Amino acid sequence: MREILGRRRGLRFRRSGRHAQLDAALTCATGWQWPVVPGVGHIASAGRERGCGCPDPECVVPGAHPFDPGLLAATTDARMVRWWWTGRPDAPVIMATGGRAPCALSLPAVAGARALVALDRMGMRLGPVVASPTRWSLLVAPYSLERLGELLHAKDWVPSSLRFHGEGGYLVLPPSETGKGPVWWERAPAPGVRPVPDAGGSAGARGTGAPWLPDVEAVLDALVEASTGAPGGGSKLAY
Repeated sequence: MREILGRRRGLRFRRSGRHAQLDAALTCATGWQWPVVPGVGHIASAGRERGCGCPDPECVVPGAHPFDPGLLAATTDARMVRWWWTGRPDAPVIMATGGRAPCALSLPAVAGARALVALDRMGMRLGPVVASPTRWSLLVAPYSLERLGELLHAKDWVPSSLRFHGEGGYLVLPPSETGKGPVWWERAPAPGVRPVPDAGGSAGARGTGAPWLPDVEAVLDALVEASTGAPGGGSKLAY
């Protein structure tokens, strides 16, 4: 139990007395059934960026990753979520992607902002979009690695900076604060019901309050189209 709940020795976290992260974590876990785990958090640093609370002095994602407990501890259990964020109220909210939880596609921040403009012009319906000073992430319905591989294999080219957050991955959710800065909803989650086939082949529904999520194929196709149609052969999106 000690390892699952998380050992806090050797880590330092800011404490502000606010409950925004706890509320967000509970909404994700109990309202939307998205498994979450607290991020490692960041610490004061002499440089422009704040350091990471993990032992790695060269951490490239300061405060923006799970550490103790690890990602495998991500849960939808309200009791555990309250225990974690009561002890660490400013810990970032980390969602384990894949499985029954959303997956995501992400781009560097400037490219992501331009991509959203292009997708809006195309009339593409988007789901929640998570933004940070470094990357923007478009949430999509869960997909398997096999399906992603098939989709990518069918493409002649995709933006080189496009990343995929699927099974075994994670994403930092608002209103977290990391060493790179704040994380916010560029497009807030909109409640909706996504039809899914049941065992008999008829359409059912996944949850009544979980945000609507687009299919990964539609988003990937739209991103590739927006990128290839951009001036310079997509260079505005591919960095």
